[in-house]
Amino acid sequence: MAKVSIVIPVYNMEKYLERCMESVLMQTLEDIEIILVDDGGSDKSPAMCDEYAVKDARVKVIHKPNGGLTSAWKRGSLEASGKYIGYVDSDDFIEKEMYERMYERAVKTNADIVCCGLTHVYEDDPGRRWTEQM
Repeated sequence: MAKVSIVIPVYNMEKYLERCMESVLMQTLEDIEIILVDDGGSDKSPAMCDEYAVKDARVKVIHKPNGGLTSAWKRGSLEASGKYIGYVDSDDFIEKEMYERMYERAVKTNADIVCCGLTHVYEDDPGRRWTEQM
């Protein structure tokens, strides 16, 4: 059983998926399961998902007809085998220590849920950021 299963819904995200996946694959917490849920995309993202599964044994791909974001989250959650489940949107990227820090906090405090802050990075102006702390 992985420490954390990370569910990533994917729908027509070929423009963003590589950056997202590189940030997830580079996590300092290596005992992770990555579940890519292809929600019936019509661009190159379904094939990209399959390529990640071939390159890294931690990646599992689910192809399903389009049902929307909530449907993809639910399907990925049902397939998850980790002690904890995390979610990353396919147009997002994460800090390399994010899941290690969250996992350690969950174990240390015996928490059922761990939350973190986020930073908005603007596509048209990457130097402009807005951070929200939890």
